Amino acid sequence: MISRAPGHPSGRRLSAAAVAGAAAVFLAAPGAFAHVSVNPGTAEPGGFTKAAFRVPNERDGDSTVRVEIAFPAEHPLGHVSVQPVPGWKATVKKERLKQPIVDGDHEITEAVTSVLWEGGTIRPGEFQEFPLSLGPLPEDAPELVFKAVQTYSDGEVVRWIDVPEKGAAEPEHPAPVLALKSTAPVAAAAPAAARNPDEPDRAPATDTVSRLLGGSGLAVGLAALGWAAAGRRRTTARPSAQAERQEEIAV
Repeated sequence: MISRAPGHPSGRRLSAAAVAGAAAVFLAAPGAFAHVSVNPGTAEPGGFTKAAFRVPNERDGDSTVRVEIAFPAEHPLGHVSVQPVPGWKATVKKERLKQPIVDGDHEITEAVTSVLWEGGTIRPGEFQEFPLSLGPLPEDAPELVFKAVQTYSDGEVVRWIDVPEKGAAEPEHPAPVLALKSTAPVAAAAPAAARNPDEPDRAPATDTVSRLLGGSGLAVGLAALGWAAAGRRRTTARPSAQAERQEEIAV
Protein backbone atom coordinates (compact mmCIF):
# COMPACT_ATOMS: atom_id res chain seq x y z
CA MET A 1 0.00 0.00 0.00
CA ILE A 2 1.29 3.49 -0.92
CA SER A 3 0.41 6.34 1.43
CA ARG A 4 0.82 10.01 0.65
CA ALA A 5 1.43 12.81 3.12
CA PRO A 6 -1.27 15.48 3.34
CA GLY A 7 1.03 17.95 1.63
CA HIS A 8 1.36 15.87 -1.55
CA PRO A 9 -0.08 17.63 -4.66
CA SER A 10 -2.34 14.68 -5.52
CA GLY A 11 -3.79 14.75 -2.00
CA ARG A 12 -4.53 18.46 -2.32
CA ARG A 13 -6.29 17.93 -5.65
CA LEU A 14 -8.48 15.18 -4.17
CA SER A 15 -9.38 17.34 -1.16
CA ALA A 16 -10.29 20.28 -3.40
CA ALA A 17 -12.50 18.05 -5.55
CA ALA A 18 -14.28 16.67 -2.49
CA VAL A 19 -14.94 20.16 -1.10
CA ALA A 20 -16.23 21.36 -4.45
CA GLY A 21 -18.58 18.38 -4.72
CA ALA A 22 -19.94 18.92 -1.22
CA ALA A 23 -20.47 22.61 -1.93
CA ALA A 24 -22.34 21.81 -5.13
CA VAL A 25 -24.68 19.46 -3.26
CA PHE A 26 -25.24 22.02 -0.49
CA LEU A 27 -26.01 24.82 -2.94
CA ALA A 28 -28.33 22.63 -5.00
CA ALA A 29 -30.31 21.41 -1.99
CA PRO A 30 -32.44 24.55 -1.37
CA GLY A 31 -33.63 24.65 -4.98
CA ALA A 32 -34.49 20.94 -4.88
CA PHE A 33 -36.84 21.44 -1.93
CA ALA A 34 -38.25 24.87 -2.84
CA HIS A 35 -41.55 24.00 -4.47
CA VAL A 36 -45.22 24.86 -4.02
CA SER A 37 -46.94 22.61 -1.47
CA VAL A 38 -50.24 22.30 0.37
CA ASN A 39 -50.33 22.29 4.19
CA PRO A 40 -51.45 20.21 5.91
CA GLY A 41 -50.93 17.48 3.33
CA THR A 42 -53.75 15.23 4.59
CA ALA A 43 -57.51 15.78 4.96
CA GLU A 44 -60.62 13.81 5.91
CA PRO A 45 -62.64 12.48 2.93
CA GLY A 46 -66.21 13.72 2.60
CA GLY A 47 -65.80 16.84 4.72
CA PHE A 48 -64.29 20.31 4.59
CA THR A 49 -60.73 21.31 5.31
CA LYS A 50 -58.56 24.39 5.58
CA ALA A 51 -55.60 24.12 3.25
CA ALA A 52 -52.81 26.65 2.81
CA PHE A 53 -50.80 26.68 -0.40
CA ARG A 54 -47.22 27.53 0.55
CA VAL A 55 -45.27 29.35 -2.17
CA PRO A 56 -41.52 29.96 -1.63
CA ASN A 57 -39.47 32.32 -3.75
CA GLU A 58 -36.51 30.38 -5.15
CA ARG A 59 -34.92 33.25 -7.08
CA ASP A 60 -32.01 35.38 -5.86
CA GLY A 61 -32.92 38.67 -7.53
CA ASP A 62 -36.59 38.48 -8.59
CA SER A 63 -39.82 38.46 -6.60
CA THR A 64 -42.95 36.36 -7.07
CA VAL A 65 -45.83 38.61 -8.14
CA ARG A 66 -48.54 36.17 -9.25
CA VAL A 67 -49.76 32.75 -8.07
CA GLU A 68 -52.55 30.65 -9.55
CA ILE A 69 -53.81 27.32 -8.19
CA ALA A 70 -55.82 25.13 -10.60
CA PHE A 71 -58.33 22.65 -9.13
CA PRO A 72 -58.70 19.03 -10.31
CA ALA A 73 -61.45 18.81 -12.93
CA GLU A 74 -62.11 15.11 -12.24
CA HIS A 75 -63.08 15.92 -8.63
CA PRO A 76 -64.88 19.29 -8.68
CA LEU A 77 -65.27 21.18 -5.41
CA GLY A 78 -68.47 23.13 -4.92
CA HIS A 79 -67.47 25.28 -1.95
CA VAL A 80 -64.23 27.27 -1.82
CA SER A 81 -63.69 30.21 0.53
CA VAL A 82 -60.66 32.51 0.39
CA GLN A 83 -58.93 33.80 3.50
CA PRO A 84 -57.66 37.33 2.78
CA VAL A 85 -53.88 37.73 2.49
CA PRO A 86 -52.62 41.27 3.14
CA GLY A 87 -51.35 42.90 -0.05
CA TRP A 88 -52.85 40.28 -2.35
CA LYS A 89 -56.08 40.29 -4.36
CA ALA A 90 -57.77 36.91 -4.87
CA THR A 91 -59.95 36.05 -7.86
CA VAL A 92 -62.02 32.84 -7.77
CA LYS A 93 -62.87 31.34 -11.16
CA LYS A 94 -65.84 28.99 -11.57
CA GLU A 95 -67.49 27.01 -14.33
CA ARG A 96 -70.83 25.26 -14.73
CA LEU A 97 -70.77 21.53 -14.13
CA LYS A 98 -72.01 19.06 -16.72
CA GLN A 99 -73.13 16.79 -13.91
CA PRO A 100 -74.42 18.57 -10.76
CA ILE A 101 -73.08 17.55 -7.35
CA VAL A 102 -75.56 16.64 -4.62
CA ASP A 103 -74.48 17.94 -1.20
CA GLY A 104 -77.10 16.91 1.35
CA ASP A 105 -80.26 18.77 0.42
CA HIS A 106 -78.43 21.09 -1.98
CA GLU A 107 -77.48 20.64 -5.61
CA ILE A 108 -74.23 22.23 -6.72
CA THR A 109 -74.28 23.26 -10.37
CA GLU A 110 -70.90 25.00 -10.60
CA ALA A 111 -67.43 24.35 -9.19
CA VAL A 112 -64.25 26.32 -8.67
CA THR A 113 -61.65 25.79 -11.39
CA SER A 114 -58.86 28.01 -10.03
CA VAL A 115 -57.93 30.78 -7.61
CA LEU A 116 -55.59 33.59 -8.70
CA TRP A 117 -53.61 35.84 -6.34
CA GLU A 118 -51.85 38.95 -7.63
CA GLY A 119 -50.80 42.43 -6.53
CA GLY A 120 -48.48 41.28 -3.75
CA THR A 121 -44.82 40.39 -3.59
CA ILE A 122 -42.84 37.41 -2.32
CA ARG A 123 -39.26 38.61 -2.12
CA PRO A 124 -36.13 36.42 -2.39
CA GLY A 125 -35.61 34.26 0.68
CA GLU A 126 -39.30 34.52 1.69
CA PHE A 127 -42.46 32.46 1.28
CA GLN A 128 -46.16 33.18 1.47
CA GLU A 129 -49.14 30.98 2.39
CA PHE A 130 -52.52 31.34 0.67
CA PRO A 131 -55.24 29.71 2.84
CA LEU A 132 -58.48 28.29 1.44
CA SER A 133 -61.47 26.42 2.86
CA LEU A 134 -62.33 23.50 0.57
CA GLY A 135 -65.18 21.01 0.36
CA PRO A 136 -66.93 18.77 0.29
CA LEU A 137 -63.93 16.57 -0.41
CA PRO A 138 -64.53 13.41 -2.47
CA GLU A 139 -64.84 10.06 -0.71
CA ASP A 140 -63.85 7.95 -3.72
CA ALA A 141 -60.38 9.40 -4.35
CA PRO A 142 -57.10 8.78 -2.52
CA GLU A 143 -55.82 12.30 -3.22
CA LEU A 144 -56.39 15.62 -4.93
CA VAL A 145 -53.71 17.00 -7.25
CA PHE A 146 -53.61 20.78 -7.65
CA LYS A 147 -51.50 22.50 -10.29
CA ALA A 148 -49.74 25.75 -9.47
CA VAL A 149 -48.36 28.47 -11.74
CA GLN A 150 -45.83 30.91 -10.25
CA THR A 151 -44.90 34.14 -12.04
CA TYR A 152 -41.82 36.24 -11.23
CA SER A 153 -41.25 39.96 -11.57
CA ASP A 154 -39.01 39.45 -14.63
CA GLY A 155 -41.83 37.65 -16.45
CA GLU A 156 -40.55 34.10 -15.92
CA VAL A 157 -43.31 31.53 -15.33
CA VAL A 158 -42.72 28.30 -13.40
CA ARG A 159 -45.41 25.61 -13.69
CA TRP A 160 -45.63 23.21 -10.75
CA ILE A 161 -47.74 20.68 -12.62
CA ASP A 162 -45.82 17.38 -12.62
CA VAL A 163 -47.80 14.62 -10.92
CA PRO A 164 -45.63 12.62 -8.45
CA GLU A 165 -45.71 8.85 -8.97
CA LYS A 166 -45.32 6.30 -6.20
CA GLY A 167 -41.96 4.59 -6.21
CA ALA A 168 -40.44 7.13 -8.59
CA ALA A 169 -38.12 10.02 -7.91
CA GLU A 170 -39.70 13.39 -7.24
CA PRO A 171 -40.20 15.32 -10.47
CA GLU A 172 -38.48 18.62 -11.09
CA HIS A 173 -41.68 20.65 -10.68
CA PRO A 174 -44.07 18.56 -8.53
CA ALA A 175 -47.68 19.62 -8.21
CA PRO A 176 -49.18 20.14 -4.73
CA VAL A 177 -50.95 16.98 -3.54
CA LEU A 178 -53.61 16.72 -0.81
CA ALA A 179 -53.93 13.13 0.45
CA LEU A 180 -57.40 12.02 1.54
CA LYS A 181 -57.21 9.67 4.52
CA SER A 182 -59.68 8.91 7.26
CA THR A 183 -58.44 9.81 10.72
CA ALA A 184 -61.50 8.56 12.65
CA PRO A 185 -60.54 6.22 15.54
CA VAL A 186 -61.51 2.56 15.21
CA ALA A 187 -64.49 1.69 17.40
CA ALA A 188 -63.63 -0.53 20.37
CA ALA A 189 -64.98 -4.07 20.32
CA ALA A 190 -68.18 -4.63 22.33
CA PRO A 191 -67.85 -6.72 25.53
CA ALA A 192 -68.66 -10.43 25.21
CA ALA A 193 -71.68 -10.25 27.53
CA ALA A 194 -73.14 -6.78 27.23
CA ARG A 195 -75.95 -6.00 29.65
CA ASN A 196 -79.23 -4.66 28.33
CA PRO A 197 -79.61 -1.12 29.72
CA ASP A 198 -83.39 -1.68 30.08
CA GLU A 199 -82.92 -4.63 32.44
CA PRO A 200 -82.74 -3.85 36.19
CA ASP A 201 -79.33 -4.00 37.73
CA ARG A 202 -79.11 -7.28 39.66
CA ALA A 203 -75.59 -6.76 40.93
CA PRO A 204 -76.65 -5.42 44.39
CA ALA A 205 -79.08 -8.33 44.98
CA THR A 206 -76.42 -10.84 44.00
CA ASP A 207 -73.94 -9.20 46.34
CA THR A 208 -76.49 -9.28 49.19
CA VAL A 209 -77.17 -12.97 48.73
CA SER A 210 -73.46 -13.70 48.61
CA ARG A 211 -72.91 -11.76 51.82
CA LEU A 212 -75.80 -13.59 53.55
CA LEU A 213 -74.50 -16.98 52.48
CA GLY A 214 -71.04 -16.07 53.58
CA GLY A 215 -72.31 -14.88 56.97
CA SER A 216 -74.36 -18.05 57.48
CA GLY A 217 -71.39 -20.21 56.66
CA LEU A 218 -69.28 -18.29 59.13
CA ALA A 219 -71.93 -18.70 61.87
CA VAL A 220 -72.23 -22.44 61.23
CA GLY A 221 -68.49 -22.78 61.35
CA LEU A 222 -68.25 -20.93 64.67
CA ALA A 223 -71.07 -23.05 66.13
CA ALA A 224 -69.32 -26.24 65.04
CA LEU A 225 -66.15 -25.08 66.71
CA GLY A 226 -68.11 -24.37 69.91
CA TRP A 227 -69.74 -27.80 69.91
CA ALA A 228 -66.42 -29.49 69.38
CA ALA A 229 -64.84 -27.59 72.24
CA ALA A 230 -67.75 -28.44 74.58
CA GLY A 231 -67.48 -32.12 73.67
CA ARG A 232 -63.81 -32.11 74.48
CA ARG A 233 -64.50 -30.51 77.85
CA ARG A 234 -67.14 -33.16 78.71
CA THR A 235 -64.85 -35.98 77.64
CA THR A 236 -62.09 -34.61 79.83
CA ALA A 237 -64.42 -34.16 82.86
CA ARG A 238 -65.71 -37.79 82.97
CA PRO A 239 -62.42 -39.50 83.72
CA SER A 240 -61.87 -37.11 86.60
CA ALA A 241 -65.22 -38.04 88.22
CA GLN A 242 -64.56 -41.78 87.84
CA ALA A 243 -61.14 -41.35 89.38
CA GLU A 244 -62.69 -39.65 92.41
CA ARG A 245 -65.22 -42.50 92.89
CA GLN A 246 -62.46 -45.09 92.70
CA GLU A 247 -60.53 -43.26 95.37
CA GLU A 248 -63.63 -43.24 97.63
CA ILE A 249 -64.11 -47.03 97.23
CA ALA A 250 -60.47 -47.66 97.96
CA VAL A 251 -60.76 -45.75 101.16
